[in-house]
Amino acid sequence: MSGKNQVSGEKARKPIGRPLTGAAAAAASAPKAKPRKAPAPKRPGRPRLVDDAAVAAIVRELHTLYPEAQTALLHEDPLQLLVATILSAQSTDVRVNEVTRTLFRKYRTAADFADADPATFEGEIRPTGFFRNKTKLVIGAARRLRDVYGSEVPRVMDDLLTLPGVARKTANVVLGSAFGIADGVVVDTHIRRLSFRLGITREDDPVKIERDLMRRVPREEWIFIGHGLILHGRAVCHARKPRCSVCALATWCPRNGVTVSA
Repeated sequence: MSGKNQVSGEKARKPIGRPLTGAAAAAASAPKAKPRKAPAPKRPGRPRLVDDAAVAAIVRELHTLYPEAQTALLHEDPLQLLVATILSAQSTDVRVNEVTRTLFRKYRTAADFADADPATFEGEIRPTGFFRNKTKLVIGAARRLRDVYGSEVPRVMDDLLTLPGVARKTANVVLGSAFGIADGVVVDTHIRRLSFRLGITREDDPVKIERDLMRRVPREEWIFIGHGLILHGRAVCHARKPRCSVCALATWCPRNGVTVSA
């Protein structure tokens, strides 16, 4: 087949419209830019640390707000408080008090708890949650009290820390509320949140938070500050939506008006 016939058998394609030139051609050939996503809202950064005068003012105001602040765990002696505090892990004080009202009528001494039938005890404390592990801890602590400490709850931090289920938080609760001994500061979820928000500490670790509280709050206030912050956390400075507009500590709080969890 000749070249002439080959050309004549094909249909010539003509461009539609005028060809693009210059900047227009460059723009048309450039890759299309992806649409930009709206930036995510920024989470508020760490609050500034307040000065010692503000810390002192916060403590004074907490005394005004909660003059009778004390642990909400019902107890008649150090042993009952120790058991109640172990049961309070991952539970509420209200639920623990409901359980211990009956529990403490049956188990009155360290020997009673030490000799408890684990299966029966699990059923008795089941509403507090994690009942199998808590049963091991309570019975284990009671056996050590019976065998090592003459069935008496020790008044020394190092001795308390040898009991199953007892870390610094529980030991501080027992020492402070049962014996009036200020050997440290209780750090629970409320105290952790409020001490951070109020700028008393910038730490997240409970051990470091306790260290800062002990450094910045006078020793004679160590027992009270824990109770006061817990009560204020429950009443006003909630985790998700703190009630800053009615908070008596707003004057000193570097996160006044912030309504996201910290």
